[in-house]
Amino acid sequence: MKYSFVSKSPKDTLEFGIRLGRLLKPGDIVCLEGQLGAGKTVLTRGIARALGIEDNVSSPTYTLINEYAGSMPLYHFDLYRLEDGEELLYIGGEDLLYGQGISVIEWASRAEDLLPPDCLWIRLITLDETESSRLIELAVSGKHSDLLERVRKGENTGY
Repeated sequence: MKYSFVSKSPKDTLEFGIRLGRLLKPGDIVCLEGQLGAGKTVLTRGIARALGIEDNVSSPTYTLINEYAGSMPLYHFDLYRLEDGEELLYIGGEDLLYGQGISVIEWASRAEDLLPPDCLWIRLITLDETESSRLIELAVSGKHSDLLERVRKGENTGY
């Protein structure tokens, strides 16, 4: 099942992340794809805010994983620098992926073979280099099918 909408600004992307974060449950894995600067970290900030996390959420490009404490833990992965998913295993990422928090993974396709089939996949596509418009596409399966329906019901609020 898929759903897409256009975010017209970083604020829209942040607000969508907040709405999405309120729907996530412990153990959920959100996989983010999109070119550099597409808004992956902005969306993650929104999810963090929904969990009551006040920390400055930044992309863990060099640390690979940032952990934040909120109403439930948020594990923010950035796999940009990894060659393949096996490297994620070496740094203990698998333990966090299957923990009691929410995992958000930027550049998730680099470890797709390690991820369960019922992840929530979100692709952010830059529509105009001079503007802040992004096409945000969500794809879900399995246990997340109900989540997609709840996101769809929010269409009358701009999403």
